[in-house]
Amino acid sequence: MDNLCHTLAGAAIGEAGLKGRTRFGNPALMIAANLPDIDVLVFLTGVPAVSFRRGWTHGVLAQALLPLALAASLLAWDRWRPRRDLAGPPARAGMLIAIGYIGVLSHVLLDYLNNYGVRLLMPFSSRWFYGDTLFIVDIWLWLILGAGVYWSRRLGRRTDARRALVVASIYVLLMFGSARASRQIVLDEWMVDHGPPPRVLMVGPLPVTPLSRVVIVDAGDHYETSRFSWLSPHARSGAERWPKRTDRAVQAARELPAIRTLLGWSRFPYFDLEREGSADRVTFTDLRFGRLVGETTVLVPR
Repeated sequence: MDNLCHTLAGAAIGEAGLKGRTRFGNPALMIAANLPDIDVLVFLTGVPAVSFRRGWTHGVLAQALLPLALAASLLAWDRWRPRRDLAGPPARAGMLIAIGYIGVLSHVLLDYLNNYGVRLLMPFSSRWFYGDTLFIVDIWLWLILGAGVYWSRRLGRRTDARRALVVASIYVLLMFGSARASRQIVLDEWMVDHGPPPRVLMVGPLPVTPLSRVVIVDAGDHYETSRFSWLSPHARSGAERWPKRTDRAVQAARELPAIRTLLGWSRFPYFDLEREGSADRVTFTDLRFGRLVGETTVLVPR
């Protein structure tokens, strides 16, 4: 999920009551809810971002260590800059550690729920896990959590944040159930029409519209994209075919380091080919996102 959603989740948990249990409670929750995204620092290096993002800092080892590191940092800050205002609770190591785990795990859970995926078992396995439940930017979670935080702070009561967390949880559970049910409906329809199940099937979220979903099918020699809607009598509509190219230029492009890195991240890799003078222009994208996350183009000499 995006960082605004992570921040609002941490803030809502804090306003629901946890922020008052220890000094730094509120900032600790919001920092912890964003902490796995320290892997954005990879953009300052020459390392391809997709080879590192949602990996090491989101895996089980980081989930175990990041909350401890955050608590240690805040306790060190507390000793270095002792509080002058004696009102409020002192910094409590146990509570800061617990808050760190709540925030970090909320981040990993929310990231798992979208179709970008997360490598939960890093560094022991680089396997991607996909929840296909929520779009990576979900305005409904923004509104629900944001309203809970706003009214809790304005009125000075915990109940608004707690209600927001309950409503957000119900929304996520409904979306999770919708994702699983719609996937089974699409799969059943595909098998009626084609026989065996497809190699890979995604029935993923779309922005703003919780009743509709994007369908991507790996049919072997091609992909098929379509839409699923709970308001439509048919499981799939607007189907479009995307052939898998096996041209020499595409095979050569697959061996380039930049493309090989992208292939390790991609779920539905798609190549397009254009003749350009004495070379072939090969454009790579992932059908989950297309131009939403950009394309990578390379020139392959003939």
